[in-house]
Order: sequence, then structure tokens, then C-alpha cells
Amino acid sequence: FELVDPEDDPRYREYWTLYHSIMERKGVTPDQARTIVRTRNTVIAALMIRRNEADAMISGVVGRYHQHLYHIESVLGRQAGCNNIAAMNALILRKGTFFLCDTYVNSNPSAEQIAEMAVLAAEEVQRFGMTPKLALLSHSSFGSSDADSADKMRTALSLIRERAPALEVEGEMHGDAALSEEIRERIFPNSTLKGTANLLILPTLDAANIAFNLLKGASDGVSIGPILLGAAEPAHILTPSVTVRGIINMSALAGVEASMRKADTA
Repeated sequence: FELVDPEDDPRYREYWTLYHSIMERKGVTPDQARTIVRTRNTVIAALMIRRNEADAMISGVVGRYHQHLYHIESVLGRQAGCNNIAAMNALILRKGTFFLCDTYVNSNPSAEQIAEMAVLAAEEVQRFGMTPKLALLSHSSFGSSDADSADKMRTALSLIRERAPALEVEGEMHGDAALSEEIRERIFPNSTLKGTANLLILPTLDAANIAFNLLKGASDGVSIGPILLGAAEPAHILTPSVTVRGIINMSALAGVEASMRKADTA
């Protein structure tokens, strides 16, 4: 086969000059812009969306998650009014479908970050045709601990209720209480959460990622994600362990998301 020099493609100059115009105030020189656009498929895909040549993108099968995230944030930015990006994974199990957040982005999110990601996650759950039932998880159960991590989740609960009063959300609580209304009623009978929570917001990235991978490994369920929350355009970053089925599922999700965003702006 014959290798093609990218400089022979008339789009190459358009792409690297656009990328340079975005990144020149972040220390990227024209030479660096040319190299990055030649060698980073995530950058090319993000530029295609920015140029309205594509509607959505999937990346992450090769490489590190946060490198892809950096390129997506740099080129596409965040949703209007959104201060942070987060990641959510879904698990379809025999007992039901559960969403866990934040599984890949924020190591130790603040109460403000948790509140924002919870509202974004709830909006995504609604796109699945489900009513979000949020549980803010902790080692503490409804005020049983004064640890900073527990206080953070209590503060996040107040912020969520201020921003989205219609959401069914409760916390902070143990994981078993989130899944069992019987346990919840026994320890906190005045809980506003009814039934089984389907959106689990965890206090740290470690907790969320470990919980998700343990549940995935211990079950025969179907996993979806990671779903990127807060990006300005439909863009998702998968992981090297993703299966072909996982890529297909996320491609379908990204396509639906792009269609819904177009309909909202029409």
C-alpha cells in the first residue's frame, strides 16, 4: 500500500490551524499543532465535531483516559454553565439498571462538584427513559459520622435540593440502604427516597471505580460507559477493556444524544 502524506490532504492545514488557534494561548506552537493533528485521533475527531463535520465521537480504546479528556475539553469545552466534567457507568443487572458516578474523572470531588455531577447524571438517566432515584453514598448513614467525607455528602445533598428540587434524592447513606427500602425505613423512616435507588453518587473516584468494577466482575450483567457528563458536544471516552458490544452500545448512545441535542436546538 502507499502511505499518504497528511500534508497532501487539503483539510490538514485547516485542521491544524484551527487547533493552533484554540491552543496557542496554552503553549502550543504551530509545529506542535501540526504534529498533534497528525498523531492524535481524538483531536481530529473533536475538530470534526467543532467544524460540523461529525455529530458525536467515541475515543479511549487505546491510550490513557485523562489524555483523551484533555483533548476533548480543550477542543470542545464544557456545556454552558457547567464547571466540571464527570464520568458515569451503567450496569444492567438482573435486579435492575444502576448508574454509578464519578467513575473516571474527579479524584476527590468537592460538595459543589458532586452536586453538579449528580444533576448532570440525573439528566442522562432521564434520556434512558428512566426516572432517576439518587442516593448519595458514604460510610456514614444519615449523620452517623462527622468525618469530612460524610459532611461533604450532606452538603452536596443540600445543594442538589436547591438546584433541582424535583429530583428524588437522599443521603448520605450506606450502599445497602440505597438498594433496600426496608433497610432505609428501619434506620431513617423519614427518607424522601422511595423504592430502590438507581443512580448512585459516590464520594471519591476510588470508591466509584472500585464499586463499578466489582459489580461488573461479580455479575453477568451488561455494562455501558463510561458516559462523559458535561462536555459541550456528544463525546465519550471508553477504556481499553471495552468489548465490541460495549463500543456498539456507546456508539448508539452517542448517536441518540446527538439527535436529541439537534432537536433541542432546532
